[in-house]
Amino acid sequence: MQDYSEYNDPSGMMAALGPMMGVIMIVGLACFIFYIFLWWKILSKAGFNGALSLINLAVIIPLIGWIAPLILTIWFAFASWPALRRPPGA
Repeated sequence: MQDYSEYNDPSGMMAALGPMMGVIMIVGLACFIFYIFLWWKILSKAGFNGALSLINLAVIIPLIGWIAPLILTIWFAFASWPALRRPPGA
């Protein structure tokens, strides 16, 4: 039977996970910034202030942060869009 006692040291694995987690955090942050940008464009084209997309930053609040973006999405879905109320050609 083989002796695997030399593989019980987690320091090598932890040394590899550090840079990998850094890359994952950078990619995640870039995706979140792109998500905010997309909401900004959508809200602007619907006739709302694009800064409403910054409500999505509430997700950094632990436990309750998901509620504000959910409310924004529900409100946006059922709101009367100013862009649709403009007369044609305006």
